[in-house]
Amino acid sequence: MLENLLSGVQHLQNIHPLTVHFPIAFLLGAALFYGAAWILNRSSLATTAFCLLLAGAITAGIAVGTGLYAEDGVMISHSVRAHLLEQHERLMLTTLGLSVFLAVWALIARPFPRKGRALFMLLCSILLVIMSLGADYGARMVYDYNAGGNACSQPIEFSR
Repeated sequence: MLENLLSGVQHLQNIHPLTVHFPIAFLLGAALFYGAAWILNRSSLATTAFCLLLAGAITAGIAVGTGLYAEDGVMISHSVRAHLLEQHERLMLTTLGLSVFLAVWALIARPFPRKGRALFMLLCSILLVIMSLGADYGARMVYDYNAGGNACSQPIEFSR
């Protein structure tokens, strides 16, 4: 059924690529809105940031879940698995854990913690760095080693 709605899906090895962009957008938006709320002292921006953070943590869970489910079936060589996939997995699990931690903190001190606000923002920034590094490993697998589809023969050996 999904193939009828989205014809490109038939070329995917799994649905993980359909889920990864949501947490990236939501978590980046949350950090930006929290930063703006702090600088401008606007509660409406903090509420928007809070909603984006919750959406980011939930969709990060979905993206990690689909990635873990798809891991064994991804057609990549052992060298690519060792050099890229394992680092991608570790960084994205860290992203999930940190986003859930920040979401719980924000949920307790809705919508934006007053105590430890600088630490909260530092952790938001660290989250973005970790997520970006993890996404880069994922992008390298897809674009350098065709981990996301069947455009060329598999497996492609790792090279620097």
